[in-house]
Amino acid sequence: MNKSELVARIAELSELTKKDAETALNSTVLAIQEALVKGEKVILTGFGTFEVKCRKQRAGHDPRTGEIINIPSLKAPTFKSGKVLKEAVR
Repeated sequence: MNKSELVARIAELSELTKKDAETALNSTVLAIQEALVKGEKVILTGFGTFEVKCRKQRAGHDPRTGEIINIPSLKAPTFKSGKVLKEAVR
């Protein structure tokens, strides 16, 4: 499912226009993004949790040359699915 299909489905389920459904979706994604940038955790009970985790610095290798390289630490967004979502997918 791509974004336009998701917008159409949201519009159908909520009886909104497609334009209003797209605005709602864009606003939701932006709100989640802003919270993650601030270092906050976003918990949607039953669906899952979005958060930022720090990955430690580690050693890796360049597959072309075999040279050992340093991979710096970084912050990465993660998603952990909730119990209700896991059960629905099973």
